[in-house]
Amino acid sequence: MFSKVHSTGLFGMEAYPVEVETDISGGLPQFDIVGLPDKSVSESRNRVRSAVKNCGFDFPAGRITVNLAPADVRKEGSVYDLPMMLSLLSASGQLTFGREGRAFIGELSLDGSLRKINGALPMVMAARASGIREVFVPVQNAAESSVVSGIKVFAAAGAREIIDHLTGFTPLSPVDPSSFSAEPERRYPDFADVRGQLEARRALEVAAAGGHNIMMIGPPGSGKSMLAKRLPSILPDMTFEESLETTKIYSIAGALPDNVRLMRQRPFRSPHHTVSPAGLSGGGSVPKPGEVSLANNGVLFLDELPEFSRNAMEILRQPVEDGTITISRVAGTLSFPCSVMLVCAMNPCPCGYFGHPSKPCTCPKGAAARYLDKVSGPLLDRLDIHIEVPPVDFDKLSGDGECESSADIRKRVNLARSIQQKRLSGTGVSCNARMDSAMTRELCRPSAQAVVLLEKAFTSLGLSARAYDKILRVARTAADLDGSETIETGHISEAVQYRSLDRKFWRAK
Repeated sequence: MFSKVHSTGLFGMEAYPVEVETDISGGLPQFDIVGLPDKSVSESRNRVRSAVKNCGFDFPAGRITVNLAPADVRKEGSVYDLPMMLSLLSASGQLTFGREGRAFIGELSLDGSLRKINGALPMVMAARASGIREVFVPVQNAAESSVVSGIKVFAAAGAREIIDHLTGFTPLSPVDPSSFSAEPERRYPDFADVRGQLEARRALEVAAAGGHNIMMIGPPGSGKSMLAKRLPSILPDMTFEESLETTKIYSIAGALPDNVRLMRQRPFRSPHHTVSPAGLSGGGSVPKPGEVSLANNGVLFLDELPEFSRNAMEILRQPVEDGTITISRVAGTLSFPCSVMLVCAMNPCPCGYFGHPSKPCTCPKGAAARYLDKVSGPLLDRLDIHIEVPPVDFDKLSGDGECESSADIRKRVNLARSIQQKRLSGTGVSCNARMDSAMTRELCRPSAQAVVLLEKAFTSLGLSARAYDKILRVARTAADLDGSETIETGHISEAVQYRSLDRKFWRAK
């Protein structure tokens, strides 16, 4: 006896249709799963056997062969438990239902209840694309699955509920998207708490408006981490496309919060400096997203940058530039999006006081140079903005004056980002920092006076071609914040200022 049930598989960011075929023939009792299953898929036979019995059915005697097609793609995870069970019951004649146009995904408990799975959102999207009209998921995955329109999503707590629906005994109602909310608003610290540091605040505003990478360098206690932790409070609103892409990544990684339909706030990831290169980039026998992908469309904050391993830092060079990271493993080569705003903070030396206006550096001779050399020139060149965060004097700390709030700054950032999105409409690029060289030259045209200033800066500072493009993009963002269509000398001057900090520390070491 033979039966076939539709399901979906996941490989990286992409899901694909899977057909679960079951054949029961005479012979000694045996249960084989073929189609390149991994260990977790092979263990399904034990979960399926117990779930069948605990749902009130008989486990068929005989030789059982389950094939997961296409057989040339490795299958991983426990998402095939539910379709295996239904295909087995159908092949044994214990369950009759219409299989066409329906797909099933879910992990079984031994008692037949369904557990949450990773990657439900891209799987449901793939099912819709392959012509499936109805998809059945665990109730814990109902929220993210409801994002997909044009397909009926049924959520159940157990396999018995789905069987009763298929047989018409107790029909299930399709998931109602309106019953779930978007990600709840998170409260971040406010820029109103920051005293002084006007230059750093302005640099972070420019970085947030254009999605630019930024490096903050300064002595201990000057407020670098404090400023970075307030950055999420001024980030621009996400577009629907950005929200959907970020939600897919978190769904695949199993990091999506419970009952959240769609992520609406930009992620802020701050891994510890002991994170491994694979932890940053992603990895595993079948690679999963790492920190750089979990920060997609948001911020990746690396505090105490020189304390990260050299390999971990250098891994970021290509992803930060390209917005995608490609991971090659035995199972295959996968690409994950990582359009991140990289924010780094560091001290100028081990003691932290190299270049301090009043405190002498106590490091041994050459220690500051060795410390700064941990950050390579190519990585530094990929950071659009370099800003010094000096110590704050007593008068500013003890003053009673009110500082500008995050809400006021965010209004300007949102306005500047909307200008960029209108300008970049149809290009697949959402902010100035992600423009390529051709787009930069077309859309970032400075005035005649600004060109003269830029030429002088390029020659005197010995800038690279990459730095030239980044100056134009940062200047374009500064002009957008001012509501100016033309890049003027003031905008070029500000952008050049953000590229000259390495001359103070790296060339003075």
